[in-house]
Amino acid sequence: MTDNVTTYLLRGVRPLGGDAVDVLLSDGVIAAIEAPGTARADGGVVVIDATDQVLLPGLVDLHTHLREPGREDAETVESGTRAAAAGGFTAVHAMANTTPVADTAGVVEQVWRLGQDAGWVDVHPVGAVTVGLGGEHLAELGAMAESKARVRVFSDDGKCVHDPVLMRRALEYVKAFDGVVAQHAQEPRLTQGSQMHEGVVSAEIGLAGWPAVAEEAIIARDVLLAEHVGSRLHVCHLSTRGSVEIVRWAKSRGIDVTAEVTPHHLALTDELARGYDPTFKVNPPLRTADDVEAVREGLADGTIDIVATDHAPHPVEDKDCEWAAAAFGMTGLETALSVVQQAMVDTGRMTWADVARVLSANPARIGRIDAEHGRPIAVGEPATLALVDPAAIRVVDGGAQQTASVNTPFRGRTLPGRVTATFLRGRATVLDGSPVEPAGTRGGR
Repeated sequence: MTDNVTTYLLRGVRPLGGDAVDVLLSDGVIAAIEAPGTARADGGVVVIDATDQVLLPGLVDLHTHLREPGREDAETVESGTRAAAAGGFTAVHAMANTTPVADTAGVVEQVWRLGQDAGWVDVHPVGAVTVGLGGEHLAELGAMAESKARVRVFSDDGKCVHDPVLMRRALEYVKAFDGVVAQHAQEPRLTQGSQMHEGVVSAEIGLAGWPAVAEEAIIARDVLLAEHVGSRLHVCHLSTRGSVEIVRWAKSRGIDVTAEVTPHHLALTDELARGYDPTFKVNPPLRTADDVEAVREGLADGTIDIVATDHAPHPVEDKDCEWAAAAFGMTGLETALSVVQQAMVDTGRMTWADVARVLSANPARIGRIDAEHGRPIAVGEPATLALVDPAAIRVVDGGAQQTASVNTPFRGRTLPGRVTATFLRGRATVLDGSPVEPAGTRGGR
Protein backbone atom coordinates (compact mmCIF):
# COMPACT_ATOMS: atom_id res chain seq x y z
CA MET A 1 0.00 0.00 0.00
CA THR A 2 1.11 3.57 -0.63
CA ASP A 3 0.56 6.73 1.32
CA ASN A 4 -1.73 8.31 -1.31
CA VAL A 5 -4.52 5.82 -0.53
CA THR A 6 -6.75 7.76 1.85
CA THR A 7 -10.07 5.91 1.83
CA TYR A 8 -10.60 2.61 3.65
CA LEU A 9 -13.68 0.54 4.32
CA LEU A 10 -13.50 -1.69 7.38
CA ARG A 11 -16.11 -4.39 6.89
CA GLY A 12 -17.68 -6.17 9.83
CA VAL A 13 -15.57 -4.43 12.47
CA ARG A 14 -16.63 -4.21 16.13
CA PRO A 15 -16.08 -0.73 17.61
CA LEU A 16 -15.03 -1.12 21.26
CA GLY A 17 -15.94 -4.80 20.98
CA GLY A 18 -19.62 -4.06 20.29
CA ASP A 19 -21.85 -5.02 17.39
CA ALA A 20 -20.38 -5.45 13.92
CA VAL A 21 -20.63 -2.50 11.51
CA ASP A 22 -18.96 -1.18 8.38
CA VAL A 23 -16.75 1.88 9.00
CA LEU A 24 -15.64 4.17 6.16
CA LEU A 25 -12.51 6.26 6.64
CA SER A 26 -12.14 9.14 4.17
CA ASP A 27 -10.30 12.46 4.10
CA GLY A 28 -8.82 11.82 7.53
CA VAL A 29 -12.11 11.32 9.37
CA ILE A 30 -14.68 8.63 10.07
CA ALA A 31 -17.02 9.31 7.15
CA ALA A 32 -19.71 6.70 7.78
CA ILE A 33 -20.75 3.91 10.15
CA GLU A 34 -23.32 1.61 8.62
CA ALA A 35 -24.90 -1.80 9.08
CA PRO A 36 -22.55 -4.62 8.12
CA GLY A 37 -22.46 -5.34 4.41
CA THR A 38 -24.30 -2.17 3.41
CA ALA A 39 -21.50 0.36 2.95
CA ARG A 40 -20.58 0.91 -0.70
CA ALA A 41 -17.00 0.38 -1.82
CA ASP A 42 -16.54 2.70 -4.80
CA GLY A 43 -13.42 2.81 -6.93
CA GLY A 44 -10.31 3.77 -5.04
CA VAL A 45 -11.63 2.45 -1.73
CA VAL A 46 -9.43 -0.13 -0.03
CA VAL A 47 -11.65 -2.75 1.58
CA ILE A 48 -10.38 -4.47 4.73
CA ASP A 49 -12.17 -7.57 5.97
CA ALA A 50 -12.29 -6.81 9.68
CA THR A 51 -14.74 -9.53 10.67
CA ASP A 52 -14.57 -10.16 14.44
CA GLN A 53 -11.83 -7.56 14.85
CA VAL A 54 -12.08 -4.79 17.46
CA LEU A 55 -11.78 -1.13 16.54
CA LEU A 56 -10.25 1.16 19.15
CA PRO A 57 -9.31 4.82 19.16
CA GLY A 58 -5.57 5.09 18.52
CA LEU A 59 -3.62 4.27 21.67
CA VAL A 60 -1.79 7.04 23.55
CA ASP A 61 1.30 6.38 25.66
CA LEU A 62 2.01 8.94 28.38
CA HIS A 63 5.41 7.39 29.19
CA THR A 64 7.82 6.47 26.39
CA HIS A 65 11.62 6.64 26.31
CA LEU A 66 12.76 7.35 22.75
CA ARG A 67 16.40 7.98 23.83
CA GLU A 68 17.10 10.52 21.07
CA PRO A 69 19.05 12.78 21.35
CA GLY A 70 22.09 11.14 22.85
CA ARG A 71 21.44 7.40 23.05
CA GLU A 72 20.66 6.49 19.47
CA ASP A 73 22.43 3.17 20.08
CA ALA A 74 19.37 2.17 22.16
CA GLU A 75 16.54 3.79 20.19
CA THR A 76 15.78 6.67 17.86
CA VAL A 77 12.60 8.65 17.43
CA GLU A 78 12.23 6.88 14.08
CA SER A 79 12.58 3.32 15.42
CA GLY A 80 10.66 3.98 18.62
CA THR A 81 7.69 5.56 16.91
CA ARG A 82 7.62 2.82 14.28
CA ALA A 83 7.38 0.36 17.19
CA ALA A 84 4.62 2.48 18.69
CA ALA A 85 2.58 2.36 15.48
CA ALA A 86 3.06 -1.42 15.32
CA GLY A 87 1.59 -1.60 18.82
CA GLY A 88 -1.51 0.41 17.87
CA PHE A 89 -0.32 3.76 19.23
CA THR A 90 -0.96 7.04 17.43
CA ALA A 91 0.64 9.35 20.01
CA VAL A 92 3.46 9.02 22.52
CA HIS A 93 4.90 11.30 25.16
CA ALA A 94 8.70 11.21 24.97
CA MET A 95 10.37 11.37 28.37
CA ALA A 96 12.97 14.00 29.16
CA ASN A 97 15.96 11.90 30.27
CA THR A 98 17.83 12.24 27.00
CA THR A 99 21.35 13.62 26.40
CA PRO A 100 21.09 16.57 26.53
CA VAL A 101 18.15 16.52 28.90
CA ALA A 102 14.91 17.94 27.49
CA ASP A 103 14.92 20.85 29.91
CA THR A 104 14.81 23.74 27.41
CA ALA A 105 12.54 24.87 24.60
CA GLY A 106 15.26 24.05 22.09
CA VAL A 107 15.57 20.38 23.02
CA VAL A 108 11.81 19.69 23.24
CA GLU A 109 11.33 21.34 19.86
CA GLN A 110 14.09 19.12 18.43
CA VAL A 111 12.32 15.98 19.67
CA TRP A 112 8.97 17.26 18.40
CA ARG A 113 10.40 17.90 14.93
CA LEU A 114 12.04 14.48 14.83
CA GLY A 115 8.62 13.00 15.51
CA GLN A 116 7.05 15.02 12.72
CA ASP A 117 9.76 13.96 10.30
CA ALA A 118 9.37 10.28 11.19
CA GLY A 119 5.62 10.44 10.67
CA TRP A 120 4.61 7.24 12.45
CA VAL A 121 2.84 8.79 15.44
CA ASP A 122 2.44 12.21 17.03
CA VAL A 123 5.34 12.82 19.41
CA HIS A 124 4.68 15.06 22.40
CA PRO A 125 7.86 15.78 24.37
CA VAL A 126 7.80 15.67 28.16
CA GLY A 127 9.80 18.49 29.70
CA ALA A 128 12.16 18.00 32.64
CA VAL A 129 11.04 19.45 35.96
CA THR A 130 14.58 20.37 37.02
CA VAL A 131 17.67 21.46 35.15
CA GLY A 132 19.57 18.41 33.96
CA LEU A 133 17.34 16.23 36.16
CA GLY A 134 19.58 17.44 38.95
CA GLY A 135 16.79 18.11 41.43
CA GLU A 136 18.17 21.52 42.43
CA HIS A 137 16.66 24.19 40.14
CA LEU A 138 13.45 24.34 38.15
CA ALA A 139 13.88 23.96 34.39
CA GLU A 140 12.42 26.35 31.81
CA LEU A 141 8.87 25.13 32.33
CA GLY A 142 7.15 28.18 30.90
CA ALA A 143 9.40 28.35 27.84
CA MET A 144 8.79 24.69 27.06
CA ALA A 145 5.03 25.17 27.48
CA GLU A 146 5.09 28.12 25.03
CA SER A 147 7.36 26.39 22.50
CA LYS A 148 6.14 24.79 19.28
CA ALA A 149 6.13 21.49 21.17
CA ARG A 150 3.48 22.90 23.55
CA VAL A 151 4.67 20.80 26.49
CA ARG A 152 2.04 20.07 29.12
CA VAL A 153 3.62 17.12 30.96
CA PHE A 154 6.77 17.61 33.03
CA SER A 155 8.79 14.84 34.67
CA ASP A 156 12.26 14.00 35.90
CA ASP A 157 11.39 10.35 35.28
CA GLY A 158 14.33 8.11 36.05
CA LYS A 159 14.83 10.30 39.08
CA CYS A 160 12.50 11.54 41.77
CA VAL A 161 11.87 15.21 42.50
CA HIS A 162 12.72 14.42 46.10
CA ASP A 163 12.98 17.98 47.50
CA PRO A 164 9.48 18.85 48.78
CA VAL A 165 10.02 22.59 48.37
CA LEU A 166 11.06 22.17 44.74
CA MET A 167 8.15 19.82 44.10
CA ARG A 168 5.72 22.35 45.56
CA ARG A 169 7.13 25.11 43.34
CA ALA A 170 6.83 22.91 40.26
CA LEU A 171 3.21 22.07 41.07
CA GLU A 172 2.44 25.77 41.53
CA TYR A 173 4.27 26.81 38.35
CA VAL A 174 2.51 24.42 35.94
CA LYS A 175 -0.92 25.65 37.01
CA ALA A 176 -0.38 28.75 34.84
CA PHE A 177 -0.63 26.71 31.63
CA ASP A 178 -2.71 23.72 32.80
CA GLY A 179 0.33 21.47 33.00
CA VAL A 180 0.90 18.41 35.11
CA VAL A 181 3.92 17.13 37.03
CA ALA A 182 4.46 13.41 36.53
CA GLN A 183 6.39 12.12 39.51
CA HIS A 184 8.80 9.19 39.55
CA ALA A 185 8.01 8.14 43.11
CA GLN A 186 11.23 6.87 44.61
CA GLU A 187 12.76 8.13 47.84
CA PRO A 188 16.46 7.97 46.90
CA ARG A 189 17.84 7.42 50.40
CA LEU A 190 15.60 4.39 50.89
CA THR A 191 16.67 2.82 47.60
CA GLN A 192 20.39 3.50 47.49
CA GLY A 193 22.05 0.42 46.01
CA SER A 194 18.72 -1.41 45.67
CA GLN A 195 18.45 -4.06 42.96
CA MET A 196 14.95 -5.54 43.23
CA HIS A 197 11.81 -5.55 45.38
CA GLU A 198 12.53 -5.96 49.08
CA GLY A 199 10.87 -9.15 50.24
CA VAL A 200 11.19 -12.90 50.53
CA VAL A 201 12.81 -13.35 47.12
CA SER A 202 15.43 -10.65 47.60
CA ALA A 203 16.36 -12.15 50.96
CA GLU A 204 16.67 -15.65 49.53
CA ILE A 205 18.76 -14.75 46.48
CA GLY A 206 20.91 -12.08 48.13
CA LEU A 207 20.04 -8.96 46.10
CA ALA A 208 19.64 -5.61 47.86
CA GLY A 209 15.98 -4.90 48.50
CA TRP A 210 13.91 -1.96 47.24
CA PRO A 211 11.15 -1.37 49.82
CA ALA A 212 7.60 -0.56 48.77
CA VAL A 213 7.55 2.32 51.25
CA ALA A 214 10.13 4.18 49.16
CA GLU A 215 7.44 4.60 46.50
CA GLU A 216 4.51 5.04 48.83
CA ALA A 217 6.10 7.74 50.98
CA ILE A 218 6.68 10.02 47.98
CA ILE A 219 3.15 9.48 46.64
CA ALA A 220 1.66 10.29 50.05
CA ARG A 221 3.73 13.47 50.30
CA ASP A 222 2.94 14.60 46.78
CA VAL A 223 -0.81 14.11 46.87
CA LEU A 224 -0.86 16.31 49.97
CA LEU A 225 1.26 18.92 48.19
CA ALA A 226 -1.06 18.81 45.18
CA GLU A 227 -4.05 19.31 47.45
CA HIS A 228 -2.32 22.18 49.24
CA VAL A 229 -1.55 24.16 46.06
CA GLY A 230 -4.57 23.01 44.02
CA SER A 231 -2.55 21.53 41.18
CA ARG A 232 -2.56 18.41 39.02
CA LEU A 233 -0.29 15.51 39.95
CA HIS A 234 0.35 12.37 37.93
CA VAL A 235 2.00 9.31 39.49
CA CYS A 236 4.27 7.38 37.15
CA HIS A 237 4.46 3.56 37.10
CA LEU A 238 2.65 2.85 40.36
CA SER A 239 3.55 -0.66 41.52
CA THR A 240 2.46 -1.53 45.08
CA ARG A 241 -0.73 -2.26 46.96
CA GLY A 242 0.04 0.60 49.35
CA SER A 243 0.41 3.02 46.45
CA VAL A 244 -3.00 2.01 45.09
CA GLU A 245 -4.55 2.61 48.51
CA ILE A 246 -2.96 6.05 48.85
CA VAL A 247 -4.19 7.14 45.41
CA ARG A 248 -7.66 5.78 46.21
CA TRP A 249 -7.70 7.78 49.44
CA ALA A 250 -6.49 10.92 47.66
CA LYS A 251 -9.21 10.66 45.04
CA SER A 252 -11.84 10.21 47.75
CA ARG A 253 -10.73 13.61 49.10
CA GLY A 254 -11.10 15.22 45.69
CA ILE A 255 -7.36 15.68 45.11
CA ASP A 256 -6.54 16.10 41.41
CA VAL A 257 -4.27 13.08 41.09
CA THR A 258 -4.00 10.54 38.28
CA ALA A 259 -1.89 7.39 38.18
CA GLU A 260 -0.49 4.89 35.70
CA VAL A 261 0.51 1.26 35.81
CA THR A 262 2.80 -0.45 33.31
CA PRO A 263 1.95 -3.66 31.46
CA HIS A 264 4.84 -5.47 33.15
CA HIS A 265 3.59 -4.56 36.62
CA LEU A 266 0.19 -5.97 35.63
CA ALA A 267 1.70 -9.29 34.58
CA LEU A 268 5.08 -10.10 36.15
CA THR A 269 6.38 -10.65 39.69
CA ASP A 270 9.67 -10.56 41.58
CA GLU A 271 9.85 -14.36 41.34
CA LEU A 272 11.42 -13.81 37.89
CA ALA A 273 14.54 -12.39 39.55
CA ARG A 274 15.47 -15.86 40.83
CA GLY A 275 17.24 -16.59 37.55
CA TYR A 276 19.32 -13.39 37.80
CA ASP A 277 18.26 -12.49 34.25
CA PRO A 278 18.76 -8.69 33.93
CA THR A 279 15.90 -8.57 31.44
CA PHE A 280 13.68 -8.44 34.51
CA LYS A 281 15.57 -5.62 36.20
CA VAL A 282 13.34 -2.55 36.11
CA ASN A 283 12.56 0.65 38.01
CA PRO A 284 10.32 0.40 39.97
CA PRO A 285 11.07 -3.27 40.47
CA LEU A 286 8.71 -6.12 39.77
CA ARG A 287 6.70 -6.64 42.94
CA THR A 288 4.85 -9.53 44.58
CA ALA A 289 1.80 -11.43 43.35
CA ASP A 290 -0.25 -9.53 45.94
CA ASP A 291 0.89 -6.22 44.45
CA VAL A 292 0.02 -7.45 40.95
CA GLU A 293 -3.47 -8.31 42.18
CA ALA A 294 -3.80 -4.86 43.78
CA VAL A 295 -2.83 -2.94 40.65
CA ARG A 296 -5.21 -5.04 38.57
CA GLU A 297 -7.98 -4.22 41.03
CA GLY A 298 -7.01 -0.55 40.96
CA LEU A 299 -7.04 -0.41 37.18
CA ALA A 300 -10.40 -2.17 36.99
CA ASP A 301 -12.11 0.11 39.51
CA GLY A 302 -10.67 3.36 38.12
CA THR A 303 -8.27 4.16 40.93
CA ILE A 304 -5.48 3.80 38.39
CA ASP A 305 -6.37 5.93 35.38
CA ILE A 306 -4.16 4.61 32.62
CA VAL A 307 -1.77 1.99 31.37
CA ALA A 308 1.54 3.51 30.23
CA THR A 309 4.34 1.44 28.76
CA ASP A 310 7.46 3.01 30.31
CA HIS A 311 9.09 1.68 27.11
CA ALA A 312 12.78 1.73 28.11
CA PRO A 313 15.05 0.37 25.36
CA HIS A 314 18.71 -0.45 26.02
CA PRO A 315 21.54 -1.70 23.81
CA VAL A 316 22.47 -5.35 24.27
CA GLU A 317 25.66 -4.63 26.22
CA ASP A 318 23.68 -2.74 28.89
CA LYS A 319 21.50 -5.77 29.59
CA ASP A 320 23.65 -8.77 28.65
CA CYS A 321 25.79 -8.61 31.78
CA GLU A 322 25.63 -9.43 35.47
CA TRP A 323 22.51 -8.22 37.30
CA ALA A 324 24.21 -5.53 39.43
CA ALA A 325 25.80 -3.85 36.41
CA ALA A 326 22.75 -4.04 34.16
CA ALA A 327 20.56 -1.08 33.30
CA PHE A 328 17.01 -0.80 34.62
CA GLY A 329 14.22 -1.00 32.05
CA MET A 330 12.13 -3.00 29.60
CA THR A 331 10.64 -2.37 26.17
CA GLY A 332 6.86 -2.41 25.94
CA LEU A 333 5.26 -0.53 23.04
CA GLU A 334 4.65 -3.58 20.86
CA THR A 335 3.31 -5.87 23.59
CA ALA A 336 1.30 -3.45 25.77
CA LEU A 337 -2.12 -4.06 24.26
CA SER A 338 -1.68 -7.85 24.30
CA VAL A 339 -0.62 -7.83 27.95
CA VAL A 340 -3.63 -5.72 28.91
CA GLN A 341 -5.88 -8.07 26.96
CA GLN A 342 -4.42 -11.10 28.72
CA ALA A 343 -4.39 -9.61 32.22
CA MET A 344 -7.63 -7.62 32.15
CA VAL A 345 -9.93 -8.44 29.22
CA ASP A 346 -9.53 -12.20 28.94
CA THR A 347 -9.93 -12.48 32.73
CA GLY A 348 -13.23 -10.56 32.62
CA ARG A 349 -11.99 -7.61 34.65
CA MET A 350 -12.35 -5.10 31.82
CA THR A 351 -14.18 -4.66 28.52
CA TRP A 352 -12.72 -3.31 25.29
CA ALA A 353 -14.45 -0.03 26.07
CA ASP A 354 -12.45 0.04 29.31
CA VAL A 355 -9.28 -0.63 27.33
CA ALA A 356 -10.05 2.39 25.15
CA ARG A 357 -10.46 4.45 28.32
CA VAL A 358 -7.16 3.47 29.96
CA LEU A 359 -5.01 3.25 26.83
CA SER A 360 -6.44 6.12 24.80
CA ALA A 361 -9.02 8.54 26.20
CA ASN A 362 -7.57 9.02 29.68
CA PRO A 363 -3.90 9.40 28.67
CA ALA A 364 -4.94 11.84 25.94
CA ARG A 365 -6.89 13.87 28.50
CA ILE A 366 -4.07 13.88 31.06
CA GLY A 367 -1.57 14.97 28.40
CA ARG A 368 -4.03 17.57 27.06
CA ILE A 369 -4.02 16.16 23.52
CA ASP A 370 -7.64 15.00 23.64
CA ALA A 371 -8.73 17.35 20.85
CA GLU A 372 -7.11 14.92 18.39
CA HIS A 373 -6.52 11.65 20.25
CA GLY A 374 -8.64 9.35 22.37
CA ARG A 375 -11.76 10.52 20.55
CA PRO A 376 -15.06 8.61 20.31
CA ILE A 377 -15.57 6.29 17.36
CA ALA A 378 -18.23 8.36 15.65
CA VAL A 379 -18.94 9.98 12.29
CA GLY A 380 -16.92 13.16 11.85
CA GLU A 381 -14.27 12.22 14.41
CA PRO A 382 -10.60 11.86 13.36
CA ALA A 383 -9.75 8.54 11.73
CA THR A 384 -7.04 7.96 14.32
CA LEU A 385 -7.65 4.34 15.16
CA ALA A 386 -6.26 0.90 15.93
CA LEU A 387 -7.65 -2.34 14.55
CA VAL A 388 -7.06 -5.43 16.68
CA ASP A 389 -7.62 -9.13 16.11
CA PRO A 390 -8.29 -10.36 19.67
CA ALA A 391 -8.38 -14.02 18.62
CA ALA A 392 -4.84 -14.01 17.28
CA ILE A 393 -2.16 -15.80 19.27
CA ARG A 394 1.54 -14.99 19.01
CA VAL A 395 4.81 -15.96 20.58
CA VAL A 396 6.88 -12.85 21.26
CA ASP A 397 10.12 -12.74 19.31
CA GLY A 398 12.20 -9.87 20.67
CA GLY A 399 14.44 -9.80 17.64
CA ALA A 400 11.53 -9.44 15.24
CA GLN A 401 10.12 -6.28 16.79
CA GLN A 402 10.34 -2.77 15.32
CA THR A 403 12.15 -1.24 18.29
CA ALA A 404 15.93 -1.00 17.99
CA SER A 405 16.39 -2.84 21.31
CA VAL A 406 15.57 -6.40 22.32
CA ASN A 407 15.07 -6.15 26.09
CA THR A 408 11.47 -7.31 26.20
CA PRO A 409 10.47 -9.27 29.31
CA PHE A 410 7.90 -11.17 27.25
CA ARG A 411 10.34 -12.87 24.87
CA GLY A 412 9.17 -16.42 24.22
CA ARG A 413 5.83 -15.87 25.94
CA THR A 414 2.51 -16.54 24.26
CA LEU A 415 0.29 -13.46 24.17
CA PRO A 416 -3.19 -12.91 22.76
CA GLY A 417 -4.20 -10.26 20.25
CA ARG A 418 -2.51 -8.65 17.28
CA VAL A 419 -2.69 -5.12 15.92
CA THR A 420 -3.58 -5.53 12.25
CA ALA A 421 -3.90 -1.85 11.28
CA THR A 422 -3.19 1.58 12.71
CA PHE A 423 -4.50 4.82 11.21
CA LEU A 424 -3.24 8.34 11.97
CA ARG A 425 -5.76 10.89 10.73
CA GLY A 426 -6.85 8.46 8.04
CA ARG A 427 -3.37 7.52 6.88
CA ALA A 428 -2.42 3.90 7.43
CA THR A 429 0.80 3.49 9.41
CA VAL A 430 0.25 -0.26 9.83
CA LEU A 431 -1.61 -2.57 7.45
CA ASP A 432 -1.88 -6.36 7.61
CA GLY A 433 0.17 -6.17 10.79
CA SER A 434 3.18 -4.52 9.14
CA PRO A 435 4.32 -0.89 9.26
CA VAL A 436 3.64 1.19 6.14
CA GLU A 437 6.50 3.57 5.38
CA PRO A 438 5.20 7.17 5.44
CA ALA A 439 5.57 9.11 2.21
CA GLY A 440 5.06 12.73 1.25
CA THR A 441 4.08 15.03 4.08
CA ARG A 442 4.76 13.32 7.36
CA GLY A 443 3.28 13.76 10.81
CA GLY A 444 1.46 17.06 11.15
CA ARG A 445 -0.43 18.71 13.94
